[in-house]
Amino acid sequence: MTDNLDGSLLAGKLKNIFIGKAKTLQDKSIFHKLSLVAFFAWIGLGADGISSSCYGPEEAFRNLAGHPMLAIFVALGTVFTIFIISSSYSQIIKLFPNGGGGYLVGSKLLSPTVGMISGCALIIDYVLTITISVSSGSDALFSFLPEHLQVYKLGVAIIGVFLLILLNLRGVKESVLSLTPIFVVFIIMHVFVIIYAIFLKANDFNVVYQETSNQLHSSITQLGGLGTLFIILKAYSMGAGTFTGIEAVSNGMPILREPRVKTARRTMILMALSLSFIVMGLMIAYALYNVQISPVKTLNAVLFDNVTATWAPFWSHSFIGITLISEAALLFVAAQTGFIDGPRIMANMALDRWFPKKYASLSDRLVTMNGVFLMGLSAILLMALSKGSVALLVVLYSINVFITFSISQLGMVRHWWQERVRLKHWRRKLTVNGIGFILTSFILVSVTIIKFMEGGWITLVITGLFIALAINVKRHYFKTTVRFMKVRQKAISDLHTALDHIPSYDPQKHVEEVKFNPDAKTAIVLVKGFGGTGLHTFLRINESFKGIYQNFIFIRVGIVNSKIYRGSDELDHFKESVKEDGKKYVHIANQFGFYGKSIWTIGTDPVEEVYKMVKKIMPLLPNPTFFGGQMVFSKTFVMSQLLHNHTIFSIQKRFFKFGIPIVIFPIKVD
Repeated sequence: MTDNLDGSLLAGKLKNIFIGKAKTLQDKSIFHKLSLVAFFAWIGLGADGISSSCYGPEEAFRNLAGHPMLAIFVALGTVFTIFIISSSYSQIIKLFPNGGGGYLVGSKLLSPTVGMISGCALIIDYVLTITISVSSGSDALFSFLPEHLQVYKLGVAIIGVFLLILLNLRGVKESVLSLTPIFVVFIIMHVFVIIYAIFLKANDFNVVYQETSNQLHSSITQLGGLGTLFIILKAYSMGAGTFTGIEAVSNGMPILREPRVKTARRTMILMALSLSFIVMGLMIAYALYNVQISPVKTLNAVLFDNVTATWAPFWSHSFIGITLISEAALLFVAAQTGFIDGPRIMANMALDRWFPKKYASLSDRLVTMNGVFLMGLSAILLMALSKGSVALLVVLYSINVFITFSISQLGMVRHWWQERVRLKHWRRKLTVNGIGFILTSFILVSVTIIKFMEGGWITLVITGLFIALAINVKRHYFKTTVRFMKVRQKAISDLHTALDHIPSYDPQKHVEEVKFNPDAKTAIVLVKGFGGTGLHTFLRINESFKGIYQNFIFIRVGIVNSKIYRGSDELDHFKESVKEDGKKYVHIANQFGFYGKSIWTIGTDPVEEVYKMVKKIMPLLPNPTFFGGQMVFSKTFVMSQLLHNHTIFSIQKRFFKFGIPIVIFPIKVD
């Protein structure tokens, strides 16, 4: 036992060093301390959108097929789309102030199944956000390094994901604050290089205008009007990665500072303006300098070479190095969006039983630890399989995010149409989401068709499999609930034959309080809410040990998950409901003629919280017996370990280390 204690202490010390000490839910200011103001939300949630300027415009420019001056038209279309999507998501933010984004919009405004499809697409999109951001960052970094070092690029990217996993286990705000300098340097360097590049060509604008006009005329002559339009639209569609990340703010509402809607809308404005400026500036600069595609350098690296060609070698090399390193670093920061919003979407789906319940749980650092691990490890696997190919990842990335975009816009269009009688400005709102739906659907269909054989089919297959998994999880939980209700009814029915009546909880009915009997045995029952396994366990104790236990103490731990952890009001309401559950059990025990007492707390780790309470009450009670219940499947279900927490077995394991006996009643649900 000493070895176990020493091991636990060592593990605890290492955890405190690398991840941090546990945060207390009893701190009244916890939400204020951990929430993000608009500026930091712009960094934590907006970095994904801003960083897409490192690869989105490049993919668009590559698809202009020898018509570089047409980039100006693509840039104008891109900026228009950024503002349309940003405006439409601002409306979503106002309608759903607690967050949820595309998943909640699809679930509430279309159907739960459509919402599930949107959520699955979004989770995979966030895995791809991490993968492509880190891979692209590695590309930017190695564009500055000697060519013979390219073999280490994938390894560096994988190490980067591991570091981000560790950083995000510490907490959202901590991860954002530590990465703020990187974001600021990126913005300053890119704003400077864009303004400087355009300033250098300012005297040539008449030449640029004439060249653009001539190239447009030449393209129309060679390809015809429809052919030229096709090239522009194709480049516009292939640059779809530029728009990814815009939805992140609507998904991350719970981590924003109150008033959340106002903070979120400010964040959206900052993101839309900064992204539009950088994308427009880079596309114009590509065209002005007629940037040539390089097999080992990004287009931005080539552009920076051209812009600083007249500088002294030292200053040119230093400037390019700092700028490319800031790009690489920001792309690592952009992966934050995947780690912040991906686990949050998982948690929302877990609460709706589309995903295992454990993915809604919080760690003692108040982060969705299981979700962070799953997102990070999935990204590493995908990175290894794709060998960090940004060209392939952009295709997978764009398809999935536009599935969610299209569903969200369609849901909002339907909502405004249904509300047209009650709202004055419904036409304006419907127009914004309607245009958004047309644009996002066009990009989705275009990218899927054009890139289907180049890897687009892969993301459709992965998403389809994920959807099938979610449907099976939901079906299992539904069947388990139905079966458990039947088991509970049967248990009550069996006891009914042995007892005159079965008391039920009636808050209006006065029940005389029963005093503690020091000469009788005490049963300590671990319960989870009122009803379910707790009530079943209480009834089984009276059936199996009739007349032996006269004192009942009910231990209730309220587990704070991502749904409850949204603000102090929600947490206070949850505390009251946990306290009320305990009163219900005491009421039932008194109706049976037994002494009843409730001890409750809230936390994120039920095993740890139960053990803390047990250590306090054990010295006060002579030889109490602990009881709990656990659902059991007569037919082994392959995923039962994943879909059910089996918390009682973890508690039993902890108790056994310290010689505390516990009786577990099996609750058969097959």
